[in-house]
Amino acid sequence: MIRSYSRSGFLKLAGAGLAGLSLAACNSNDAASTPQASSDGLEKLTFVLDYTPNTNHTGIYVAQEKGFYANKGIDLEIVQPPEDGADALVGTGKAQLGMSYQDVMANYLGSDNPFPVTAVAAIVQHNTSGLISREGDGIDRPKGLEGKRYGTWDQDVEKAIVRSVVESDGGDWSKVELVPANSTDEVTGLKADQFDAIWCYEAWAGQNAKIQDYPVDYVAFIDIDDTFDYYTPVIIANDSFLAEQPDTVKRFLAATQKGYEYAVQNPDDAAEILVAANPEIDPALAKASQEYLSDKYVADAPQWGYIDKGRWEKFYQWMNDQQLTPVPIEASGGFTNEYLPEA
Repeated sequence: MIRSYSRSGFLKLAGAGLAGLSLAACNSNDAASTPQASSDGLEKLTFVLDYTPNTNHTGIYVAQEKGFYANKGIDLEIVQPPEDGADALVGTGKAQLGMSYQDVMANYLGSDNPFPVTAVAAIVQHNTSGLISREGDGIDRPKGLEGKRYGTWDQDVEKAIVRSVVESDGGDWSKVELVPANSTDEVTGLKADQFDAIWCYEAWAGQNAKIQDYPVDYVAFIDIDDTFDYYTPVIIANDSFLAEQPDTVKRFLAATQKGYEYAVQNPDDAAEILVAANPEIDPALAKASQEYLSDKYVADAPQWGYIDKGRWEKFYQWMNDQQLTPVPIEASGGFTNEYLPEA
Protein backbone atom coordinates (compact mmCIF):
# COMPACT_ATOMS: atom_id res chain seq x y z
CA MET A 1 0.00 0.00 0.00
CA ILE A 2 1.26 3.48 -0.84
CA ARG A 3 0.36 5.91 1.86
CA SER A 4 -0.54 9.31 0.50
CA TYR A 5 1.81 12.23 0.96
CA SER A 6 0.49 14.94 -1.32
CA ARG A 7 1.01 18.68 -1.33
CA SER A 8 -2.70 19.16 -1.97
CA GLY A 9 -3.71 16.94 0.90
CA PHE A 10 -1.39 18.73 3.30
CA LEU A 11 -2.58 22.20 2.36
CA LYS A 12 -6.22 21.21 2.66
CA LEU A 13 -5.42 20.08 6.19
CA ALA A 14 -3.35 23.15 7.00
CA GLY A 15 -5.83 25.59 5.51
CA ALA A 16 -8.60 24.50 7.83
CA GLY A 17 -6.43 25.01 10.89
CA LEU A 18 -4.94 28.32 9.81
CA ALA A 19 -8.39 29.74 9.20
CA GLY A 20 -9.73 28.74 12.56
CA LEU A 21 -7.09 29.58 15.15
CA SER A 22 -7.75 32.68 17.23
CA LEU A 23 -5.29 34.95 19.00
CA ALA A 24 -6.75 33.86 22.31
CA ALA A 25 -5.97 30.25 21.48
CA CYS A 26 -2.42 31.20 20.49
CA ASN A 27 -1.86 32.59 23.96
CA SER A 28 -2.49 29.19 25.55
CA ASN A 29 1.11 28.09 25.83
CA ASP A 30 1.29 26.20 29.11
CA ALA A 31 2.16 22.85 27.51
CA ALA A 32 4.83 24.37 25.33
CA SER A 33 6.59 26.38 28.00
CA THR A 34 6.67 23.64 30.64
CA PRO A 35 7.61 20.23 29.17
CA GLN A 36 6.83 17.32 31.49
CA ALA A 37 9.28 14.74 32.79
CA SER A 38 8.66 11.14 31.72
CA SER A 39 8.81 8.20 34.14
CA ASP A 40 12.46 7.53 33.29
CA GLY A 41 13.49 11.10 34.03
CA LEU A 42 13.67 12.24 30.41
CA GLU A 43 12.11 15.51 29.32
CA LYS A 44 8.93 14.72 27.40
CA LEU A 45 8.39 16.70 24.19
CA THR A 46 5.68 16.46 21.55
CA PHE A 47 6.50 16.79 17.85
CA VAL A 48 3.56 17.06 15.46
CA LEU A 49 4.04 16.06 11.84
CA ASP A 50 2.71 18.18 9.00
CA TYR A 51 0.96 15.24 7.35
CA THR A 52 1.21 11.45 7.15
CA PRO A 53 4.70 10.02 7.85
CA ASN A 54 7.09 10.17 4.90
CA THR A 55 10.75 10.66 4.07
CA ASN A 56 10.72 14.31 5.09
CA HIS A 57 10.39 12.90 8.61
CA THR A 58 13.00 10.13 8.39
CA GLY A 59 15.68 11.85 10.46
CA ILE A 60 13.26 12.27 13.34
CA TYR A 61 12.31 8.60 13.34
CA VAL A 62 15.99 7.64 13.05
CA ALA A 63 16.93 9.87 15.99
CA GLN A 64 14.16 8.28 18.03
CA GLU A 65 15.04 4.68 17.07
CA LYS A 66 18.80 5.15 17.50
CA GLY A 67 18.43 6.73 20.92
CA PHE A 68 19.77 10.13 19.87
CA TYR A 69 16.94 11.93 21.66
CA ALA A 70 17.27 9.79 24.79
CA ASN A 71 21.00 10.51 24.84
CA LYS A 72 20.11 14.21 24.95
CA GLY A 73 17.66 13.69 27.81
CA ILE A 74 14.54 13.84 25.62
CA ASP A 75 11.55 11.52 25.39
CA LEU A 76 9.99 12.54 22.06
CA GLU A 77 6.40 11.73 21.20
CA ILE A 78 5.73 11.94 17.45
CA VAL A 79 2.08 12.60 16.60
CA GLN A 80 0.14 13.14 13.41
CA PRO A 81 -1.69 16.45 13.02
CA PRO A 82 -5.31 16.96 14.02
CA GLU A 83 -7.82 18.54 11.67
CA ASP A 84 -6.61 22.02 12.55
CA GLY A 85 -3.04 21.17 11.54
CA ALA A 86 0.48 21.15 12.97
CA ASP A 87 0.87 24.94 12.99
CA ALA A 88 -2.25 25.32 15.10
CA LEU A 89 -1.14 22.67 17.58
CA VAL A 90 2.28 24.31 18.01
CA GLY A 91 0.77 27.79 18.03
CA THR A 92 -1.59 26.93 20.89
CA GLY A 93 1.15 25.21 22.87
CA LYS A 94 -0.39 21.73 22.64
CA ALA A 95 2.92 20.64 21.07
CA GLN A 96 6.31 22.24 21.52
CA LEU A 97 7.57 21.41 18.05
CA GLY A 98 6.27 20.46 14.63
CA MET A 99 6.71 20.65 10.90
CA SER A 100 5.45 23.26 8.45
CA TYR A 101 6.44 25.10 5.27
CA GLN A 102 7.61 28.66 4.66
CA ASP A 103 4.71 29.37 2.32
CA VAL A 104 2.17 27.99 4.79
CA MET A 105 3.70 30.02 7.64
CA ALA A 106 3.07 33.14 5.55
CA ASN A 107 -0.67 32.68 6.11
CA TYR A 108 -0.33 33.59 9.76
CA LEU A 109 2.86 35.68 9.73
CA GLY A 110 1.00 37.97 7.34
CA SER A 111 -2.09 38.33 9.52
CA ASP A 112 -3.30 40.63 12.30
CA ASN A 113 -3.05 37.74 14.78
CA PRO A 114 0.14 35.84 13.92
CA PHE A 115 0.80 32.49 15.56
CA PRO A 116 3.60 32.54 18.18
CA VAL A 117 5.67 30.15 16.06
CA THR A 118 9.21 30.31 14.62
CA ALA A 119 11.03 28.09 12.11
CA VAL A 120 14.20 26.73 13.73
CA ALA A 121 15.56 24.36 11.06
CA ALA A 122 15.19 23.45 7.40
CA ILE A 123 14.55 19.78 6.66
CA VAL A 124 15.59 20.00 3.00
CA GLN A 125 17.90 22.71 1.71
CA HIS A 126 16.18 23.46 -1.59
CA ASN A 127 12.59 23.41 -2.79
CA THR A 128 11.99 20.06 -4.51
CA SER A 129 8.45 20.83 -5.67
CA GLY A 130 7.15 21.51 -9.14
CA LEU A 131 4.61 20.44 -11.74
CA ILE A 132 4.06 16.80 -12.65
CA SER A 133 2.15 15.70 -15.75
CA ARG A 134 1.75 12.72 -18.04
CA GLU A 135 4.76 12.30 -20.30
CA GLY A 136 4.08 13.52 -23.81
CA ASP A 137 1.16 15.80 -22.89
CA GLY A 138 3.28 18.83 -23.74
CA ILE A 139 3.67 20.12 -20.18
CA ASP A 140 7.43 19.69 -20.03
CA ARG A 141 7.58 23.46 -19.50
CA PRO A 142 5.14 25.81 -17.70
CA LYS A 143 3.86 27.41 -20.93
CA GLY A 144 2.58 23.95 -21.82
CA LEU A 145 -0.23 24.41 -19.28
CA GLU A 146 -2.05 26.59 -21.82
CA GLY A 147 -5.23 24.77 -22.82
CA LYS A 148 -4.69 22.12 -20.12
CA ARG A 149 -6.26 21.35 -16.75
CA TYR A 150 -4.28 22.25 -13.65
CA GLY A 151 -5.41 20.48 -10.48
CA THR A 152 -5.60 23.14 -7.78
CA TRP A 153 -6.50 23.18 -4.09
CA ASP A 154 -7.45 26.84 -4.52
CA GLN A 155 -4.83 28.46 -2.27
CA ASP A 156 -3.83 32.02 -3.19
CA VAL A 157 -0.07 31.50 -2.89
CA GLU A 158 -0.26 28.22 -4.84
CA LYS A 159 -2.08 29.81 -7.76
CA ALA A 160 0.19 32.87 -7.69
CA ILE A 161 3.32 30.71 -7.92
CA VAL A 162 1.98 28.59 -10.78
CA ARG A 163 0.75 31.69 -12.59
CA SER A 164 4.17 33.31 -12.15
CA VAL A 165 6.09 30.39 -13.64
CA VAL A 166 3.63 30.09 -16.54
CA GLU A 167 3.94 33.79 -17.35
CA SER A 168 7.73 33.73 -16.87
CA ASP A 169 7.80 31.05 -19.57
CA GLY A 170 5.75 33.23 -21.92
CA GLY A 171 2.45 31.51 -21.24
CA ASP A 172 -1.03 32.99 -20.90
CA TRP A 173 -2.48 32.16 -17.48
CA SER A 174 -6.03 32.86 -18.67
CA LYS A 175 -5.72 29.86 -20.99
CA VAL A 176 -5.09 27.46 -18.08
CA GLU A 177 -8.19 25.62 -16.86
CA LEU A 178 -8.30 25.26 -13.07
CA VAL A 179 -9.98 22.11 -11.78
CA PRO A 180 -10.26 20.80 -8.19
CA ALA A 181 -7.41 18.58 -7.03
CA ASN A 182 -9.65 15.88 -5.61
CA SER A 183 -7.02 13.14 -5.47
CA THR A 184 -4.59 12.87 -2.56
CA ASP A 185 -2.24 10.83 -4.76
CA GLU A 186 -0.85 12.73 -7.74
CA VAL A 187 -0.01 9.68 -9.85
CA THR A 188 -3.43 8.15 -9.25
CA GLY A 189 -5.04 11.43 -10.28
CA LEU A 190 -3.01 11.59 -13.48
CA LYS A 191 -3.85 7.98 -14.32
CA ALA A 192 -7.55 8.67 -13.76
CA ASP A 193 -7.36 11.78 -15.98
CA GLN A 194 -8.65 13.99 -13.16
CA PHE A 195 -6.23 16.73 -14.26
CA ASP A 196 -3.36 17.19 -16.70
CA ALA A 197 -0.85 18.60 -14.20
CA ILE A 198 -0.59 19.16 -10.47
CA TRP A 199 1.88 20.55 -7.94
CA CYS A 200 3.92 17.79 -6.31
CA TYR A 201 7.13 16.96 -4.49
CA GLU A 202 9.61 15.14 -6.67
CA ALA A 203 10.89 13.24 -3.64
CA TRP A 204 7.54 11.46 -3.26
CA ALA A 205 5.25 11.76 -6.29
CA GLY A 206 8.18 11.69 -8.71
CA GLN A 207 9.60 8.56 -7.11
CA ASN A 208 6.11 7.06 -6.87
CA ALA A 209 5.77 7.41 -10.64
CA LYS A 210 9.15 5.76 -11.17
CA ILE A 211 8.46 2.69 -9.05
CA GLN A 212 5.12 2.28 -10.84
CA ASP A 213 6.91 2.66 -14.18
CA TYR A 214 4.48 5.45 -15.04
CA PRO A 215 6.13 7.97 -17.41
CA VAL A 216 5.77 11.60 -16.37
CA ASP A 217 7.19 15.01 -17.14
CA TYR A 218 8.34 17.16 -14.25
CA VAL A 219 9.15 20.88 -14.11
CA ALA A 220 10.92 22.17 -10.99
CA PHE A 221 9.84 25.64 -9.89
CA ILE A 222 13.38 26.65 -8.96
CA ASP A 223 14.52 25.94 -12.52
CA ILE A 224 12.13 28.67 -13.68
CA ASP A 225 12.62 31.28 -10.93
CA ASP A 226 14.91 31.04 -7.91
CA THR A 227 12.47 33.22 -5.96
CA PHE A 228 10.67 29.94 -5.36
CA ASP A 229 13.69 28.27 -3.77
CA TYR A 230 12.07 28.80 -0.39
CA TYR A 231 12.15 26.43 2.56
CA THR A 232 9.77 23.52 2.42
CA PRO A 233 9.50 21.84 4.89
CA VAL A 234 10.82 23.38 8.12
CA ILE A 235 10.76 22.51 11.81
CA ILE A 236 8.73 25.00 13.82
CA ALA A 237 8.72 25.68 17.55
CA ASN A 238 6.40 27.48 19.91
CA ASP A 239 7.82 30.89 20.81
CA SER A 240 7.24 30.53 24.56
CA PHE A 241 9.05 27.20 24.47
CA LEU A 242 11.97 28.82 22.64
CA ALA A 243 12.19 31.64 25.16
CA GLU A 244 11.83 29.49 28.27
CA GLN A 245 13.63 26.28 27.25
CA PRO A 246 16.47 27.28 24.86
CA ASP A 247 18.77 24.48 26.04
CA THR A 248 16.06 21.90 25.42
CA VAL A 249 15.56 23.22 21.88
CA LYS A 250 19.29 22.99 21.22
CA ARG A 251 19.43 19.43 22.53
CA PHE A 252 16.45 18.47 20.38
CA LEU A 253 18.02 19.96 17.25
CA ALA A 254 21.41 18.37 17.95
CA ALA A 255 19.77 14.93 18.12
CA THR A 256 17.61 15.66 15.07
CA GLN A 257 20.62 16.80 13.07
CA LYS A 258 22.33 13.52 13.92
CA GLY A 259 19.27 11.63 12.69
CA TYR A 260 19.25 13.38 9.33
CA GLU A 261 23.01 13.01 8.95
CA TYR A 262 22.54 9.28 9.50
CA ALA A 263 19.88 9.26 6.77
CA VAL A 264 22.31 11.02 4.41
CA GLN A 265 24.96 8.35 4.96
CA ASN A 266 22.65 5.33 5.26
CA PRO A 267 19.56 5.94 3.10
CA ASP A 268 18.46 2.30 2.84
CA ASP A 269 18.71 1.64 6.56
CA ALA A 270 17.05 4.97 7.34
CA ALA A 271 14.16 4.07 5.04
CA GLU A 272 13.78 0.74 6.82
CA ILE A 273 13.60 2.54 10.17
CA LEU A 274 10.88 4.84 8.80
CA VAL A 275 8.86 1.90 7.46
CA ALA A 276 9.29 -0.12 10.66
CA ALA A 277 7.72 2.76 12.58
CA ASN A 278 5.05 3.28 9.91
CA PRO A 279 4.39 -0.08 8.20
CA GLU A 280 1.64 1.37 6.01
CA ILE A 281 4.35 3.07 3.89
CA ASP A 282 5.33 1.18 0.74
CA PRO A 283 8.94 0.02 1.36
CA ALA A 284 9.94 0.42 -2.29
CA LEU A 285 8.67 4.00 -2.36
CA ALA A 286 10.36 4.79 0.96
CA LYS A 287 13.71 3.53 -0.32
CA ALA A 288 13.44 5.32 -3.66
CA SER A 289 12.42 8.56 -1.97
CA GLN A 290 15.13 8.22 0.68
CA GLU A 291 17.80 7.70 -1.96
CA TYR A 292 16.58 10.81 -3.78
CA LEU A 293 16.64 12.92 -0.61
CA SER A 294 19.94 11.65 0.75
CA ASP A 295 21.92 14.45 -0.88
CA LYS A 296 19.14 17.04 -0.49
CA TYR A 297 18.95 17.30 3.31
CA VAL A 298 22.24 19.21 3.57
CA ALA A 299 23.23 19.88 -0.07
CA ASP A 300 25.35 23.05 -0.27
CA ALA A 301 24.49 24.41 3.19
CA PRO A 302 27.13 24.75 5.93
CA GLN A 303 25.16 22.22 8.01
CA TRP A 304 21.84 20.43 8.21
CA GLY A 305 19.01 22.72 9.25
CA TYR A 306 20.58 26.01 8.16
CA ILE A 307 18.20 28.65 6.77
CA ASP A 308 19.65 31.24 4.39
CA LYS A 309 18.37 34.71 5.28
CA GLY A 310 18.53 36.00 1.70
CA ARG A 311 16.44 33.18 0.27
CA TRP A 312 13.92 33.40 3.10
CA GLU A 313 13.53 37.15 2.61
CA LYS A 314 13.36 36.95 -1.18
CA PHE A 315 10.32 34.70 -1.13
CA TYR A 316 8.47 36.73 1.49
CA GLN A 317 9.27 39.95 -0.35
CA TRP A 318 7.75 38.39 -3.48
CA MET A 319 4.64 37.50 -1.48
CA ASN A 320 4.44 41.08 -0.21
CA ASP A 321 4.83 42.41 -3.75
CA GLN A 322 1.95 40.17 -4.83
CA GLN A 323 -0.14 41.29 -1.83
CA LEU A 324 -0.90 37.68 -0.95
CA THR A 325 -1.47 38.24 2.77
CA PRO A 326 -3.82 40.62 4.62
CA VAL A 327 -0.85 42.24 6.36
CA PRO A 328 2.67 42.55 4.85
CA ILE A 329 5.05 39.92 6.19
CA GLU A 330 8.24 41.00 7.92
CA ALA A 331 10.49 39.47 5.27
CA SER A 332 13.28 38.54 7.67
CA GLY A 333 10.89 37.34 10.39
CA GLY A 334 9.63 33.91 11.29
CA PHE A 335 12.92 31.99 11.41
CA THR A 336 16.16 31.67 13.35
CA ASN A 337 19.39 29.63 13.17
CA GLU A 338 20.14 30.42 16.80
CA TYR A 339 19.34 26.97 18.17
CA LEU A 340 21.26 24.86 15.64
CA PRO A 341 24.45 23.13 16.78
CA GLU A 342 27.63 25.03 15.99
CA ALA A 343 28.87 24.04 12.54
